[in-house]
Amino acid sequence: MKRDQYNQQLLGFIQQSPTPFHAVKTMKEALDNAGFQELAEEQSWNTTAGGKYYVIRNSSSIIAFVMGKQSAVNTGIRLVGGHTDSPCLKIKPNPELNKKNYFQLGVEVYGGVLLNPWFDRDLSIAGRVVFKSKGSNSPQQALINMERPVAVIPSLAIHLDREVNSKRTINPQTDIPPLLFKVNADDKNISHKEDFRAVLADELKKQLLDERTGSSDITVMDYDLFFYDCQPPAITGLNEDFIASARLDNLLSCYTGMQALLESNGEVTSLLICNDHEEVGSTSASGANGPMLKSFLERLYPDTEERARILSQSLLISTDNAHGVHPNYSDKHDNNHGPVINEGPVIKINANQRYATDSVTSSLFRHLCEEEGVSVQSFVTRTDMGCGSTIGPITAANIGVQTLDVGVPTFAMHSIRELAGVDDAHNLFKVLSGFYNSQDSLVIAS
Repeated sequence: MKRDQYNQQLLGFIQQSPTPFHAVKTMKEALDNAGFQELAEEQSWNTTAGGKYYVIRNSSSIIAFVMGKQSAVNTGIRLVGGHTDSPCLKIKPNPELNKKNYFQLGVEVYGGVLLNPWFDRDLSIAGRVVFKSKGSNSPQQALINMERPVAVIPSLAIHLDREVNSKRTINPQTDIPPLLFKVNADDKNISHKEDFRAVLADELKKQLLDERTGSSDITVMDYDLFFYDCQPPAITGLNEDFIASARLDNLLSCYTGMQALLESNGEVTSLLICNDHEEVGSTSASGANGPMLKSFLERLYPDTEERARILSQSLLISTDNAHGVHPNYSDKHDNNHGPVINEGPVIKINANQRYATDSVTSSLFRHLCEEEGVSVQSFVTRTDMGCGSTIGPITAANIGVQTLDVGVPTFAMHSIRELAGVDDAHNLFKVLSGFYNSQDSLVIAS
């Protein structure tokens, strides 16, 4: 696939994926179209060599894999990992606020959000809703996406805070509840409008419930809902060098890993895992620090010795965005390890195992880049600064597979709108495609 076509499809994927639930739904549709078969965790599995399958947990994490025509005991497994979640604002269970006749919703901060860019944005709401409908005793769940701008967090005018550009701090409890509408005291439906669950029930009826249940009597039980920026992704820059979008961290990696898996020739067992909850520590049933991948491998290879032999020959490439060296803040980087946008994927290294890379796994990745004619860069944080982490070290510790962390250079990570390069995702796609299709040994002899 050519670079420009690849990037346009990447932008479309991100636009369709405002939440982890929507990202997994979008991936499921692409996998279905490519002939992959869903395996339900509550049912027995019957996989065959050359088969293509996927497993979903919590509607927000997914494992997709191709069973190699060659035995994994001889080839190991080629694994790529990413995460489906991004820092954002999550709506509280009882969110209704009415201040000075303005209706707002209370929110929690999900993950390490850069809060300033959330002000003065056209915001919408998306996520998962659990409900009951008339005539049904069992709860059901559905995804919802309002798509249109329904809220905003207005900034305080500089006239009322003259030191805003030098001393402003943000209180996440009081300063960021989004504004939805002006309350009209004469409106006869005011109580209904101020019941957020009633608003959700109306939205569900409009979006999908008529065709599913035929019922207009809907009761919302609970939800996992998030605000997101309505501005669509774009190619930007005078020379169109950049991709500007929400959720590049880490939907870019999820899409890139999926497209590479779709290009797999099926000779060796190849797997993509995209976990939820990375931005809040990965500790959940569907997070990387939970049992999802381990239990999956145990089901796929129930014999303990066989599974150990397979994992000893396998490699996990954990793909999560890397900090590009910012021209206005270059002193925030180690001078010898400042990745540049559009100059190749980045190997991420940390002496304290915040990244799982070591000299063996980085050498395997450098070899893959050489095979594809792709330049590669290195990132090490300044020694006097802290370092983020990824699913890489967690997954390596849970299943004992050799691992490295890589990503594409990015600006404004954890902002409501991030910036990456038009060359980098496509180059990472080429390397991961080569990884899935390579039959070279993943073990470097000592």
